[in-house]
Amino acid sequence: MAAQLGGHDNTRAKSCVQRARVLRHASPFCFPTLPFSRNCDMHDVLVLNSNFEPLNVCDMRRAISLMLLGKAEVLAVRDRPVATTSGAYKAPSVLKMRYQVRRPMPQLRLSRHSILARDNYTCQYCGSRGKDLTIDHVIPKWTGGANTWDNLVACCRKCNLKKGDKTPQQAHMKLARKPKRPHFIPYLSLPLYLKAQGHDDWRDFLPYFEEFAETTAVMN
Repeated sequence: MAAQLGGHDNTRAKSCVQRARVLRHASPFCFPTLPFSRNCDMHDVLVLNSNFEPLNVCDMRRAISLMLLGKAEVLAVRDRPVATTSGAYKAPSVLKMRYQVRRPMPQLRLSRHSILARDNYTCQYCGSRGKDLTIDHVIPKWTGGANTWDNLVACCRKCNLKKGDKTPQQAHMKLARKPKRPHFIPYLSLPLYLKAQGHDDWRDFLPYFEEFAETTAVMN
């Protein structure tokens, strides 16, 4: 019997050692399950690299995990605390990693969401805003118009129907501004960056881009 108990203790000890090794070498965005209370506030948290570059946006559960694992330090907190079964913590708003997370520099993807974000979710012909927007080819595809940053704009359905397969000059329509590729290569996606600018306590930690100054001013 004593031998069996000793065997169980050894197995449990090995399991604890293996778990510790996994946590020590885990990716900063892989987290153990922690006992949060049901009323845990799940607001987003901005995560910075050790050099203060914006790295990611995670939920409160992951942010608390980073703190408890000692992988990140808190730079800004929220007014309301977050409760877990092991106690209450000041809810983090901005975290900074304690070590440099090496990631390849992402490319700015050309997508529907990126075009809408660049154009501030505003029709580039009539100036209307809203969710009922589509993407228009300034130079129609049938005349050789490409799927590029300088040929795609946000457009409401009314203007899209009015323009049809014509150029703006042929349809007697004028663009609010000439479309172009944003000078923007961050770790955060363009839509996420513009959304992040809406957080007052995040703004000091985000890079400033003059071309989006008007967009972020409208959002705030």
